[in-house]
Amino acid sequence: MPSVFPTSYSTFDSSALASFLAGTYGLGPATCQLLLRGVGDTYLVQTAGDRFILRVYRATHRSLPQIEAETTLLLALQEAGVPVSYPLADLNGKVIQALPAAEGTRHAVLFTYAPGQSVPQLNPTQLRLLGQQMAQFHNVSAHIELNGSRWTFDVETTLVQPLEQVKAAFTEFPEDYAWLQEVARQTQDRLARLDTSGFSTGYCHFDLMPKNFHFVGDAQLTFFDFDFFGRGWLVNDLMTFWEQLCLDVLSRRMTQEEAKTAFATLVEAYRAHRPLSEEELRAISSLSVGFWFFYLGFYPTHDQFTPHLLPHRLQQRLHLFRRLHELFWNRE
Repeated sequence: MPSVFPTSYSTFDSSALASFLAGTYGLGPATCQLLLRGVGDTYLVQTAGDRFILRVYRATHRSLPQIEAETTLLLALQEAGVPVSYPLADLNGKVIQALPAAEGTRHAVLFTYAPGQSVPQLNPTQLRLLGQQMAQFHNVSAHIELNGSRWTFDVETTLVQPLEQVKAAFTEFPEDYAWLQEVARQTQDRLARLDTSGFSTGYCHFDLMPKNFHFVGDAQLTFFDFDFFGRGWLVNDLMTFWEQLCLDVLSRRMTQEEAKTAFATLVEAYRAHRPLSEEELRAISSLSVGFWFFYLGFYPTHDQFTPHLLPHRLQQRLHLFRRLHELFWNRE
């Protein structure tokens, strides 16, 4: 028997990581605290005068080329003045670290810390800043060339494949699965009727909700967590923020009219820095379906998210989908 039993996922010791980072990056004395397990492990790193975020990726979830594409994009955004949490180079100029784990090599990246905090509901000034900076991000991501390792957001990857991936979870709920298939079919039909030939394409974040950007007051914004970014129509990023507004309406944190006004403020600010057609805006209510289906399809492919597919959790998700469908999906 091997000295170490085969392992699919291990957790690094925080103190050992702190010592490694202090020496490798010249940080001086540092502490390290595990914040979150997910597609990768996220740590808060603190020194006497600064804070950083360390991401330790899982090889089964993100390949080295995919990580390289992420760091390349973020450094290009930082160079262009887009406010992002970006990767830092070590004393030898290396951005991605290779660390020996029980399951094999795991890669890690040290990022700048995004100051401030998430704001659940943005005021008009913050909405305008978000729209402006989202447009600036797209002005870069529409033209950058990466290594081709990231996925594409399209009908196949957001509507077709996800339902195939979760099919086994719906064995006890065939009527619910049939409903999902019908919604996917209706969404594909509606998208096919739109003139998408002029849609802007590039790399989109695909999760631009308030949890993934911080504000310092009204004047400073920082984007972070580009873990799911991929190539697709850039209007997808406006769509993901619209989804947050939809959730706010469903939870009665705002009215539909307030959500409409907030989104109009964002769109106006975006258009001041980048074109956005009415046809792209009309696509948002259909692209929303793909957003939710994409992340549903993600659950069975990653072990730490499979609890979301337990029957009671699945029914909660279906209840949300039906409410979203009733009020927001595939609307004019």
